Amino acid sequence: MQILFQTSTEASCDGLGIIPCPVERFEDADKAVPHIGWNAADPLYSDIHSRSEYYYFVHSYCAKYNPSSYPEASKWVHSTTQYGQEIFISEVKKGNVFATQYHPEKSGGVGLEVLQSWLHSSDSGGLKDVPVQLSSPPSLSPKTTHALTRRIIACMDVRANDQGDLVVTKGDQYDVREKSEAVSTAGAVRNLGKPVSLAAQYYDAGADELCLLNIASFRQSPLQDQPMLAVVRAAAETVFVPLTIGGGIKDSVDPDGTKRTALEVAGVYFRAGADKVSIGSEAVYAVEKLLANNPGLDLTRKMEGKWKGDDSSAISSISRGYGAQAVVVSIDPRRVIVDKSTYDGPYKDEIVEGKGSDAGKSWWYQCTVSGGRESRPLSVTQLARGVEFLGAGELLVNSIDRDGTGRGFDLDLLTLIKGAVRIPVVASSGAGSAEHFVEVFQQTGVEAALAAGIFHRGEVKIADVKSQLRRHDISVRT
Repeated sequence: MQILFQTSTEASCDGLGIIPCPVERFEDADKAVPHIGWNAADPLYSDIHSRSEYYYFVHSYCAKYNPSSYPEASKWVHSTTQYGQEIFISEVKKGNVFATQYHPEKSGGVGLEVLQSWLHSSDSGGLKDVPVQLSSPPSLSPKTTHALTRRIIACMDVRANDQGDLVVTKGDQYDVREKSEAVSTAGAVRNLGKPVSLAAQYYDAGADELCLLNIASFRQSPLQDQPMLAVVRAAAETVFVPLTIGGGIKDSVDPDGTKRTALEVAGVYFRAGADKVSIGSEAVYAVEKLLANNPGLDLTRKMEGKWKGDDSSAISSISRGYGAQAVVVSIDPRRVIVDKSTYDGPYKDEIVEGKGSDAGKSWWYQCTVSGGRESRPLSVTQLARGVEFLGAGELLVNSIDRDGTGRGFDLDLLTLIKGAVRIPVVASSGAGSAEHFVEVFQQTGVEAALAAGIFHRGEVKIADVKSQLRRHDISVRT
């Protein structure tokens, strides 16, 4: 849609100029940018193509709705959407042109209805102009709150079993084998279902996004892992919500010596049907390199001044090629217990004091790599701000301490990170009930929450989570 407009500040370039209005970046003082998630498209005029439904948006730039400054452009406007206190154009329509800022192919059933309506109208001779007087488009005032919903994400850890088939599994980090009575005997890889069929089940159940994490299969040769590519292609044909793929998105070398860049790997998965890639350990190494190249950079505080980034990192190269919204950084911090009364280390401003069952304890959060098996001299705030600087568009926040416990999300950790960055944050690790999702949205302000095991085992259903959220007046997509 944006190429129809006059100019864009995203790359300081000209558009086609068909709609005389600029495309500009969202303000991020009162909200996270990119704008990621399900929001309403409010029609200015009523017809079959636009109803006030939730559609999937993922963008940092928009054409802002301003009929007084751009009256000719406003004649094209078919629906608008509010994010924060900004109102932008979410649909344009005139003659045989119909364009959307949201992604209908990722907007579930309502998005497919939009495409079907457009195809039907095209068959019957093109889209009709809006049958009202367009000379004076209405002026709109921002509502008190925008309609962006909280997202519920189902995550599937995928790996090959002993027979070579890809299965969805779950375990303690990478220990995904069934426990055997004989200690010396390794059990079979835990099999919770086939990834494509399970993805379809979660889509039908109302998941707002799906995440497929390849936890072992292509660590040495991502582009030769044809079964995982086939999974993504097959899922994209039947699942019409966003797909994130993770595991092995990094510079690598094939067994035959062919070098593969992270950008190349990501591109193959985007073309197979993925919408985002998730980067884990490589993000930690990239921020460590950022700090090494900038000795005066203090990432425990708000970043000021100009610093030298690393355009070769997986985060930067993919963000530059496909946009920040395509890059999710998955972080795995753990608590480091300290005595607050005597601690005078570099992370004293990040010390958390425990409450409830943790009363009397103090800690800071240290980053890890390799699924929590190796600690690194980097705090979670340093990592979060560092990857934001390098170009990440979203953070997936795990917790080594809470993973698999069912005790609820680590609210202290999530509050700390939300206060440190201006990009969306996804809560992960620790969910054991529908009430835990209510708790994390009410107390931390995260944009999304993810779960795996409780969904796989049927202990909590996505519908139950959304019903509980609605009962607490938390906006979700039905």
